[in-house]
Amino acid sequence: MITCNEKTFEITEPCTGYDLIKKFHLTDPSEALLLLVNGEMRDFFDTVAVGDKVEIVSFGDKRGKEVFWHSSAHVLAQAILRLFPNAKPTIGPAIDAGFYYDFADLQLSEEDFPKIEKEIEKILEENAKPVKTTFASKQEALSRFTENPYKKELITDLPEKSSITAYQQGEFFDLCRGPHLPYLGKIKAFKILKTSAAHWRGDQSREMLTRVYGISFPDRKLLKEYLHLIEEAKKRDHRVLGSKMQLFTFFDVAPGMPFILPNGMVLWNQLLAFWRELHHKASYIEIKTPALVDKKMWEQSGHWENYRQNMYVSEIDDRTYAIKPMNCPGCMLYFKSTTHSYRELPLRVAEIGYVHRHEHSGSLSGLLRVRCFHQDDAHIFMKPSDIKKEILDVLRLVDTIYKTFGLQYRIELSTKPVKHIGTDSDWEYTTKGLQDALDEWGAGYQINEGDGAFYGPKIDLHVQDALGRSWQCGTIQLDMSLPERFALEYTDSDGALKRPIMIHRALYGSVERFLAILIEHFAGKFPLWLNPQAIRILTVADRHIPYAQELEKEIAKTGIPCYLDSSQESVSKKVRTAQTEQASYMLTIGDRECENKTVTLRSRDNVLHGEMTLEAFLAKTIDEYTSRSLHSFF
Repeated sequence: MITCNEKTFEITEPCTGYDLIKKFHLTDPSEALLLLVNGEMRDFFDTVAVGDKVEIVSFGDKRGKEVFWHSSAHVLAQAILRLFPNAKPTIGPAIDAGFYYDFADLQLSEEDFPKIEKEIEKILEENAKPVKTTFASKQEALSRFTENPYKKELITDLPEKSSITAYQQGEFFDLCRGPHLPYLGKIKAFKILKTSAAHWRGDQSREMLTRVYGISFPDRKLLKEYLHLIEEAKKRDHRVLGSKMQLFTFFDVAPGMPFILPNGMVLWNQLLAFWRELHHKASYIEIKTPALVDKKMWEQSGHWENYRQNMYVSEIDDRTYAIKPMNCPGCMLYFKSTTHSYRELPLRVAEIGYVHRHEHSGSLSGLLRVRCFHQDDAHIFMKPSDIKKEILDVLRLVDTIYKTFGLQYRIELSTKPVKHIGTDSDWEYTTKGLQDALDEWGAGYQINEGDGAFYGPKIDLHVQDALGRSWQCGTIQLDMSLPERFALEYTDSDGALKRPIMIHRALYGSVERFLAILIEHFAGKFPLWLNPQAIRILTVADRHIPYAQELEKEIAKTGIPCYLDSSQESVSKKVRTAQTEQASYMLTIGDRECENKTVTLRSRDNVLHGEMTLEAFLAKTIDEYTSRSLHSFF
C-alpha cells in the first residue's frame, strides 16, 4: 500500500523508491524527499516489498524539510572542502529553519560566501545520487576517518552494536545515519546566511569550531519569501524592541537572567491577571513553593539522575541543595502533606514558579532562551477515569489563551524517549490517554517519536505568529511515575488507597519566552489591554497643563495606563514621539479643548478622529480594554 499526495496505490511486486518516483511522476523538486516504509525513514534506493505501508513525503511535511536540509548541509560541506581542503568537517544537522555545519581548521568571513555558493551551484548541477556504506564494525568505520579526530570520537562514543553508516555524493564521503534526498538536483535555491563560533559538542571546555548556517529550498520563490521574512523578523526582534520600548534588559552580573523594567511589568501583570482569571474560572487553586530544596528531593523525583547537568547546586550547613529547575516535586510534597479523598479529585494545583536552568552561554537569546524564568505551571491529580475530560479541559484553556492573542497553533504528540523512567506499560497507557483526548479534540496533530519528557509522554503546543513563524510554547504531560516515586495516595470510594495519575501542564510555557513572542508577533504595537503606553496626553502650551492633569487623573481611575507629555517640545514632535513609543491613543489639549472641556483624538495609525468629550472617548476605550480586544474601537 503506497500513499502519495493523499492518494493510495497498490504494488504487486517489490520495487525501489526510485521506481515509485517514476511510477507516480514525482518530478517536482518539492516532491519525493523522504520514503517512510512501515513508519521507518528510508532512502529511495531501498527496496519496498509487497504489503509494506509506504508514505512518500514532500517538502510541506516537517520530516521532508529535515531530510532536505540535512542533505543540503552535506552539499555545503562538500563545497567548503573543495575550496578549503584542510578544513575538518564535524557535524551538520538540520535545524528548525535550514541547517548548519561545524568545521575545525577553518576561517571564514562573509566575503567568502559568494565563492562557496558558486561551488554549491556546480555541485547541484552534478545532480549526484547518494551512495550509502554500512560498516561491519567500529574498526572499519574508524579506518575510513583516520585524519578526522572529530568523526573518530563520534564513532568511538557509539554503543557497541550500533549500525554505523556513511553517505557519499561525488567525492564527498561523510559519517551519517541518513536518509538523504534521492538526488541533489531537487535543491533549486541555496543561501549561506551567516557564520559564527561554536564549541565542539556544545562543551565550553572543548575546541572552538567555525559554524556555517544555510538555508535551501526546492523553489527560488520560497527562498525569496524566506529572505523577506528574515528582514521583517529583524524589524520585530524582541531584543531590539525590548530595549527601545524599555521593557526588559540584561546585566553582565547575571548573564541570561532578565530584568523586567516598569513598562515590561505592565505587560507582565496583564498576562498573569488574564492567566489567573481563567484558572480561577476553571477551578484551579494556586500555591507557591520554595526555590532552594535539598538534593534528596531531586533524587527522589529523578531530576538528579536525569537533569543534574542543568541545575544550580549549593552547599549550606553541610547539606547539598539545588535551585529548582522545575516546579513538579514541590507540588508533589504539597499533595502529600494531607490526606485526600476521591471526592476532591481532580485536584487542579497551579503555580507561577520561578525556575533556574543552566543553559550554555552560546544558546542564550534574549527572553527566548534564558537561565531563569517563570513557568505558568499546574499539576492536576486525578483518577484514571478523569484523563480524557481533564486533557480536553486543558486544551480548551489553551484555545482560549492563544486565540485571545491572535495566535494560531498546532499540536504535536511526543512519545517515549530513549532516556526515561517508568514501565513500558505505564508509557503505553499514558500515551493512549493523550491520543484518545486528541482524537476527540479533532484539531489534528503530528506524532513526534521519542521526544517525550523523561517521565511521561506530552502534547507540545506550537504557536504561529504574524510572520508565520512557529514557536514551541505550552506543553501538556501525562505522568504516572512521579506519583509513584512520591508515593501519592487518595482514598477511593471503596475505602482503598490508590495512586493518582497526574497531568503536568504549562500554557504560556515560560512567561518570559511568551512575552518575547508577543513583542515580535505585535512588532511592539500591542493591543490596548497590553500596551504600557496606552494613552498619551499632549499639551500645546503650559497653560493647558492644569486641564490635562485633570484628564490624567480621570483616566487613571479606569486602570488604563496614561501619561502626560507636558514638555516644551512642539505638538508635532510630541505626536512623533508617542507614535515611536507605540502609544495607542494620543489626546491633544489646546485652547479649544480647555474651553469646550473636550479632547482631540489621534490613534496610533495616525488617523485624526477629531474633538470629543472625555466621556465619549472613555466609553469606547474602557470596552476595548476590558474585552481584551486585538483591534481599536475607533
